[in-house]
Amino acid sequence: MKASVSSGNSNRISSSSVGVGASAGAGAAYGGGDYPRYLADMVRRLEEVNNQLTDRVQKLEREERYREELRNRYEREIKKLRAEIEKLRTPPLVIGTVVDVIDDKRIVVRSSAGPKFVVNYSQFIDPKEAAPGTQVGLNPQSLAVVSVLPSAKDPSVYGMELIESPEVDYNMIGGLNEQIEEIKEVVELPLTAPEQFERIGVEPPKGVLLTGLPGTGKTLLAKAVAHRTSATFIRVVGSELVQKYIGEGARLVRELFALAKEKAPTILFIDELDAVAARRVEDGTTGEREVQRTMMQLLAEIDGFNPRGDVRIIAATNRPDILDPALLRPGRFDRIIEIPVPDRKAREEIFRIHTSKMKLGKDVELDTLAALTENATGADIKAISTEAGMFAVKRNKKSIEMEEFEQAITKIIGDEQKPHLYAKETGAMFA
Repeated sequence: MKASVSSGNSNRISSSSVGVGASAGAGAAYGGGDYPRYLADMVRRLEEVNNQLTDRVQKLEREERYREELRNRYEREIKKLRAEIEKLRTPPLVIGTVVDVIDDKRIVVRSSAGPKFVVNYSQFIDPKEAAPGTQVGLNPQSLAVVSVLPSAKDPSVYGMELIESPEVDYNMIGGLNEQIEEIKEVVELPLTAPEQFERIGVEPPKGVLLTGLPGTGKTLLAKAVAHRTSATFIRVVGSELVQKYIGEGARLVRELFALAKEKAPTILFIDELDAVAARRVEDGTTGEREVQRTMMQLLAEIDGFNPRGDVRIIAATNRPDILDPALLRPGRFDRIIEIPVPDRKAREEIFRIHTSKMKLGKDVELDTLAALTENATGADIKAISTEAGMFAVKRNKKSIEMEEFEQAITKIIGDEQKPHLYAKETGAMFA
């Protein structure tokens, strides 16, 4: 026992002697009076070590936060992929059509197979959206309505809406001042000043039919209307409404007018109306009967049982003699505007419009050109002006002279081009 106490005491004495010796050695190294400087140096070193440890801790914390962000992001991605997998495993919905709404919980639907069912619908569906005629998605097992599908219109119908306005204005149309004023009265005025009609108690005409020979400016007038008005402008060629399968043309007409009602106020322009609205004849062919079905749907949409809404219709044809009489009655086309072949004064005005940006020679007289182009249409005059410019370019001239216009008139409406255009029997459609 005494031996152990003595050994412990010896150890404490030896450690104390070491500490004293180290202090003494450090004091000897800094000199007898430099011990405070030694302590300051030790504090500086400890601070440097502390700063290094602090930087390392901050770096480790940043790495930990980055790893945590990565882990959260990967967990979100995993959840998203799992949800996508579950979605892919979900059986497809059955497409149905709402027939009637019974109450707040039950609804009558007709499935794509044909039979009708009384089913429930999801609480997340607004009952106002599930109106009769709406397409819905049905659960394949319970046939419960789980979603309301958007309106299924033909993509070609949306392509008929004119997004960019054509760069054609009324001042670019010559010789049709009376027709332009009539178009403004019938189409523009009801859209810009409807209160005038309401004050008088008159309902403005909703249909305008433009008739005239090819090239007289019917489509050009429609382009000017599209440029001037702020209403939605939808244009369609009559032949686009003629489809191959039974009922497709009538469905296209319904969707076209439905789009016009949704976008109201709307101007609907039907070019080459005679392609779909010719007089009904019984020739026994399936194609002719389908065209007649499409035309009857067109008649019903223009002025049928259902109101058409704020939709103005402009149609154009160069064969009014073959149109069905039911289409020409008041209520469908209230105003029929004939676009005549321009007279001499109108031809001079058209020449002035088409040559306004051309460099003309001093010998060019527009009045003389108008006299030389008897029975020429506006399209003919535009072609003559362009052809005269081509002659001047070919001869490397600085301006277009009267000689080029005379040669262009001969080429466009003279004996060089007209005979082979009208060599066949008049009125024959095929050889």
